[in-house]
Amino acid sequence: MPSRPQRVLFVCLGNICRSPAAEAVFRTLISERDLEERFEVDSAGTGGWHEGDRADPRSRAEGARRGHAVDSMARQIRDHDLDHHDMIVCMDRENHQAMIGLGTDPGKVRLLLEWHSESGIDEVPDPYYGGEDGFVRMYDLIEAACEGLLGELLSAETDA
Repeated sequence: MPSRPQRVLFVCLGNICRSPAAEAVFRTLISERDLEERFEVDSAGTGGWHEGDRADPRSRAEGARRGHAVDSMARQIRDHDLDHHDMIVCMDRENHQAMIGLGTDPGKVRLLLEWHSESGIDEVPDPYYGGEDGFVRMYDLIEAACEGLLGELLSAETDA
């Protein structure tokens, strides 16, 4: 077992739809497996428009329907995040590039859908300006990808 928790940060644009959903899904997965002490999980946005706000009500509702507590408060990326987190998992290419542009080690910035088996899709679509169905699709993608992410992180622990 590692000497400290693995630190994972999920990132989207405003931190009210996709990244708090991914944070909540990942927390559910580690809780179900009794792995809370092995991971430190957070989320943030590259923009600060929603700083201090709760997640979008549609995201919270769909998360609750699926058993995920989406209870984080929106915040913007801080300089501290760049070095503090072992892995920064972005929802789309734009935020991936933004994180690298901020000076984050490119080796620890990944796209969440790298762990999704559906070929031809590499970004979690932003459901903010759409209807409820966008949040259903968002959670479908995030849940599948977070399973793969957790599997890779646990596998890396046993290989270390």
